[in-house]
Amino acid sequence: MPMAEPDPCAAAFFDVDNTMMRGASIYHFARGLAARGLFTTRDLVRFAVGQAVFRVRGDENPEHIAKARETALAFVAGSKVDDIVRLGEEIYDEVMADRIWAGTRALAQGHLDAGRRVWLVTATPVELASVIAQRLGLTGALGTVAETKDGVYTGRLVGDLLHGPAKAEAVRALARREGLDLSRCSAYSDSANDLPLLSLVGHATAINPDTELREHARENGWRIRDFRTGRKATMIGLPIAAGAGAIVGGVAAAAALRRLHRSR
Repeated sequence: MPMAEPDPCAAAFFDVDNTMMRGASIYHFARGLAARGLFTTRDLVRFAVGQAVFRVRGDENPEHIAKARETALAFVAGSKVDDIVRLGEEIYDEVMADRIWAGTRALAQGHLDAGRRVWLVTATPVELASVIAQRLGLTGALGTVAETKDGVYTGRLVGDLLHGPAKAEAVRALARREGLDLSRCSAYSDSANDLPLLSLVGHATAINPDTELREHARENGWRIRDFRTGRKATMIGLPIAAGAGAIVGGVAAAAALRRLHRSR
């Protein structure tokens, strides 16, 4: 069947962690680094425990996120962008590809087949988000952006973490640039943290939703799709609070990349 004529005014936006991918992309990235000896088992266990604490507490305290961001930026300064991209490609193929939710992937492909553009929108570093988008054949990705100079991270962010309301603002900016009609667009997420984004578009869907998002979706007549089997998401893979989790994961990954940089 031939692909539909593109709709220049419509697009679909997908969260990554627990929406497109089972668990946290930055954690899977850290696991890949550990397999290469760039990240110790002790570091990985400490990171995993930290993620569990964030999940249980639902800790999205701005002060905690800011502190984690500062730590992450101190580590990432001096790391090469090419290292992240190269390792991200390798680790996606080895670790992440099998963790893509087939149901969510089919929804994204349905939009592509209908001639709509499809973007990932995530707090994950944009380099890693772009690798995932490319591997899935999507249009592109919006992610947290770290400042670079001459191909090296400076240790500063460009803007804020792409989390919560910042996702909605990034999509608004993209819509203006691309000439999108947000009332004709769709968005997909597992977390109530993404309510600003989901409420921005004409067609919102809760994927593998947390309790708050499930309730909100029911109250507002949004579609709910759950691709999990067995126990709920809190017991599957390594679910995380999106903003804090991505940055804490970034601390671990950046530390490993810095070791790689120093060993050269």
